Amino acid sequence: MSAKAARTALLSVLSVAALALSGCATGQANHQTTSSSFDSSAQLKGKLTVMGFGTGDEVATTRFDNAKAALSGVQVNLLKGSLDIQQFLSSVASGQSPDIIYGDRGQIDSFAARGAVIPLDDCISGEKIDTSSFRKTALDQVSLNGHVYGIPEFNQVEITMANPVLLKQAGLDMADIDGSSWDKITAASQSLSKTKDGKLAVIGYDSKLPDFFPLWVKANGGSLISDDGKKATLDSPEVVQALTFAAAIYQKQGGFGAVKAFRDSADFFGKGNQFASNTLGAMAMEQWYVNILNDVSPKADVDFTTFKDRQGAPLSFSSGSAWAIPKGSPNPGAACRFAKSMTSTDSWMKAAAARVQAREKDGKPFTGLFTGNQMADQKIKDQFVKADPATNWGRAIEASYTANESSFAYPANPAGAEFKTAWQDAVNHVINGQDQPASALAKAQQVAQKALDAGWAQLNGAG
Repeated sequence: MSAKAARTALLSVLSVAALALSGCATGQANHQTTSSSFDSSAQLKGKLTVMGFGTGDEVATTRFDNAKAALSGVQVNLLKGSLDIQQFLSSVASGQSPDIIYGDRGQIDSFAARGAVIPLDDCISGEKIDTSSFRKTALDQVSLNGHVYGIPEFNQVEITMANPVLLKQAGLDMADIDGSSWDKITAASQSLSKTKDGKLAVIGYDSKLPDFFPLWVKANGGSLISDDGKKATLDSPEVVQALTFAAAIYQKQGGFGAVKAFRDSADFFGKGNQFASNTLGAMAMEQWYVNILNDVSPKADVDFTTFKDRQGAPLSFSSGSAWAIPKGSPNPGAACRFAKSMTSTDSWMKAAAARVQAREKDGKPFTGLFTGNQMADQKIKDQFVKADPATNWGRAIEASYTANESSFAYPANPAGAEFKTAWQDAVNHVINGQDQPASALAKAQQVAQKALDAGWAQLNGAG
């Protein structure tokens, strides 16, 4: 992912999360298969309006061109900008839906529960989309009540990133901050953290709350929700312990406010980033940031390893994007074929070849593509990836691929947005000093379970 695309992706995720919390809803849920006809041999015509997608780099452009070729009789139009949830839900409610949308997988379940997107069972069958090629975690995130509502696209996972010079100065190494020992992380953070004139000058360790809270919970052997997506487990001992630990990392560095203010002042996407400026010891971060660092500060002191659970096993939290067809899509047949083409192994291979060419032209290493299509990922790795473990960028590539094969995701549920808001509010109250972990999570448990009960009741009643 390029620096420009990564900025766009990050802003899109933040926009999606913020708008999802607005509580905007639409209509009654529709969980029956659509009456639209899907046929892989059909000659498609008309127009196709795409909402939420942009051709910001060669990977997007190559696949978009490939999809247009697969829809030679269809005029494909992109609506500018990332997915605006309020605009999208309003368009569905008014009967003016776009043909297809591109958004965060974590929002598809909420869209499905609201009846804003249609199940894709017939689309998958008619267009002969090979769902066995998709990662189970990615497909599970867009499946609800036995129906698939999204076609997974990119996959995002986390690895551990650290400044080796700062580690060495503190007498530490990567094993001290990879997550396998929380006691070592606590000690390392205190050793790495520095203040100057009473202000934070170096962040020792950033536990990345609230966003990475699910990762810490899983690393501790816990879960935020039951496997069937029906029972919240926010007040379990494993969850409380995870929040207590991760929040304490900030408290021992002057509090979350001080860390966040210092973090936000960094040139995160530029050459003055925290690693280049030697102002961060270590953190877990999505693997796409590897390309950012390699682009803007290739000589910065940064090293990489997998994030590990408390038993020392590699672990990552899977998230990413997906394609979905709105209720009332004027051209669902073309939308389905478009989604198929954009996520096909052939399309990803062409995109990888384009990325390799671009990276070679810039004298930069190709760090792989990480998608919801595991078959494509393996073929891309076998054909294009050359990771030298003797270099930091080679270790970044190896760690990323290991993380991709060691990821987990929470099950979809009809109260996805409300459930996420519940646990994020609890985390924010704790790190901002407004509540204690056990108390905050107990309150969140009640809110989350109420939302789940209501969501499942509505979903099953409408189904």
